[in-house]
Amino acid sequence: MSAADDALADAFFEARKADLERRLKPKRFRHSLGVSQTAETLARTYGADVSTARLAGLLHDWDKCLDDQAIRDRARDLGTDVPDLVLQAMPQLLHGPTAARALAREFPQIPPEALSAIEKHTAASVDMSDLDLIVYVADVIEPSRSFDGVDKLRRAVGRVGLEDLFVLVFQHSLENLVATGKRLHPDTVDVWNHYVERKLKREGTPSGAAKGR
Repeated sequence: MSAADDALADAFFEARKADLERRLKPKRFRHSLGVSQTAETLARTYGADVSTARLAGLLHDWDKCLDDQAIRDRARDLGTDVPDLVLQAMPQLLHGPTAARALAREFPQIPPEALSAIEKHTAASVDMSDLDLIVYVADVIEPSRSFDGVDKLRRAVGRVGLEDLFVLVFQHSLENLVATGKRLHPDTVDVWNHYVERKLKREGTPSGAAKGR
């Protein structure tokens, strides 16, 4: 069995699940299980690797147990390259990147595809793989989520393409951040524009800049 096969085996999954239960509060642990299950379902729906999806979903909040200062210290210790604004004002957005680096160090057999999905599940990216998109979406729509509009997002699974599903989910997250007066990650606008442009091209719609008043 190769190292990658070992990381995707049931024994490794169950061992990391036990680790995670010790690291996280019960509600966060249940959320992680829900993300793992949802990522597995999405992987089956959209043709991604199911075992990698369920592992990435399970471990995506590995560092969610850390408070703001601890996550800053961890980011520095791991050499995580992040904008200073995020480090100082939005440290909880770092739990994806720090978890990916920490897990790679502690469990080098974890496939890089899983680590990428863990890293990008907080702020997204303009270069997301199908697995990255799956874990991002699963984090938002897993069964314990109960916000207004979540059922509509869940119903879109399998009815629209994976990127279109991501755009719907990302749009909801963006609208919620703006509506509640939260700061945006410096890359958020670039991510939105990138995937909207791709969506418009798929639909054959001219893009162009938004018109001013």
